[in-house]
Amino acid sequence: MSAHARPLAEWLAAASDDELETLFRARGVRTDAGWQDFFDAAEALLDAGSLSRILPQLTAAEASALAHAAHGGDAGAEREPLTALALLRPDGTPFAPVASAVLDRPAPAPVPETALSPSDQAASAHAAERAFTTVAAVADLLLLARENPLGLLSGGGISAGERKQLAENGIPADAVDPLVALAVDARLALADDRRLRTTTTAEEWLRSSAAARWSDLVSGFLSTLPRGIHTPAGGYLPPASWTFAHPWDAGWPERSAALGERARLLGLIADDGTEPVWAEPVRAGLAPDATALAELLPAEVDRIFLQNDLTAISPGPLAPALDVRLRAIAARESAAQASSYRFTGESIARALVSGETEESIIGFLEDLSLTGIPQPLRYLVAQTAQRHGLVRVSTDPETGRTRIESDDQTLIQAMAIDQGLRPLALAKHVDSLTTRVGRDTVYWALTDARYPATPVDEHGTVLTGDRYPLVEASTPERPDHSILIAALRTRQGPDADAAWLDRELEAAVRARAVLQVTVGMPDGSTRDLLLEATGLGGGRLRGRDRAADVERTLPVSSIRSATVVAP
Repeated sequence: MSAHARPLAEWLAAASDDELETLFRARGVRTDAGWQDFFDAAEALLDAGSLSRILPQLTAAEASALAHAAHGGDAGAEREPLTALALLRPDGTPFAPVASAVLDRPAPAPVPETALSPSDQAASAHAAERAFTTVAAVADLLLLARENPLGLLSGGGISAGERKQLAENGIPADAVDPLVALAVDARLALADDRRLRTTTTAEEWLRSSAAARWSDLVSGFLSTLPRGIHTPAGGYLPPASWTFAHPWDAGWPERSAALGERARLLGLIADDGTEPVWAEPVRAGLAPDATALAELLPAEVDRIFLQNDLTAISPGPLAPALDVRLRAIAARESAAQASSYRFTGESIARALVSGETEESIIGFLEDLSLTGIPQPLRYLVAQTAQRHGLVRVSTDPETGRTRIESDDQTLIQAMAIDQGLRPLALAKHVDSLTTRVGRDTVYWALTDARYPATPVDEHGTVLTGDRYPLVEASTPERPDHSILIAALRTRQGPDADAAWLDRELEAAVRARAVLQVTVGMPDGSTRDLLLEATGLGGGRLRGRDRAADVERTLPVSSIRSATVVAP
């Protein structure tokens, strides 16, 4: 173990539990780290791998101050936070491994002073339009993910197949990543078992106004900004300076560009780099206020035109709560300020599965329509509702097998020979079909095959529910190092110096190092020896005395100090 770690081990032992908790969290220490004592902790924190992880996280000011200290200067105002990160000694000098790691890195470039100019009317209008489009696109993404969670690659990105599907639904492939990031930042979506799924928070958000939606997305964006660009007041630095925020992070240029694109999509930055009036308070750390932004957005409408060809036309942006419910009944065909929707048997059947009824659908459309409900649409809703439940899927309480029943034996026969249903291994049982596959899986397989299936319980009561239940948007738990800290405290005491000496001697023996050893003599005096360490065991150090050229064996209890002599 390097002797450079001893000062840090002593600092760790003297630190409070709160200081250690803060340090361990900042340095990404595992709560189950296999450290035996503070010497292990110091060695691990000064390890090259640990330093390579923390240095890229330093802000421009911290990196510049640490580089200055490594060259013999003063860290200035950053001395305290760098000490708290176990990068500087209390006297302001860097630990030797830290200095070596810093000197191997390029000096941080000076951060240019940047100022933002206010946007003119045209730039503000374009920024507002983009923000409105972004909010709508995030809603589209969530609705698609709610219906069918998006597949994720091992690295967390959206798969190529899913991007193609999203593009077919009006979300360009190059916009997917920033839109997903905005949704995740606002806790509207999260990765769950290699799938991107919507959260319970998303349900309320989808039914909020465009202004409220925008405010939530901005708040989520701000909450996840890295330290280098997040200000103590809760805002952010001028975007032009973001490129310089983390000078020792090789991936930062790409990441800062991605953050800048999210800010642009949210209308916090105009295309020409100016700042819209609604962005300035946000940058200063105030809560997002969409009042000025909303004045430039098209007015929402709460009525639509229903047409004889089973389509609906919205004369403007439909109020979000109405849009979400309408899209649960009809498929949206085009997205713009004037959107169009199409009713089909499948779309209405899907609404019935989710809990709608013929009466609730007709009542909703009557309230929503400016032109009444055309007869073809009434007929489609009635016909679909009549067929709904024609095929009943339940669980047999006696056998535990899934049972498929229908009053229409033609459907039973069709399902029995349907090649697409072969994986279910359906077996004929009197006038029904049975399978070992679970009820929900069978139900959705039949639905996908366009059979009018309905899940029911053992008493025949219709069950409703979503294919993919929403997940809770829980806040990630912060690591708790209290057990680790307590364990380190138990090994802290008067024997620390002896333990440290044992470690130094073990390291010297492994390295066949030359030691300057101070030995206590029986008469109370001391004697210095220059030994090439060769062995350690039974409480004794063996080594060749360089001066006398003889082998010596010294009781470790008599050694007052041992220092490695540079070759």
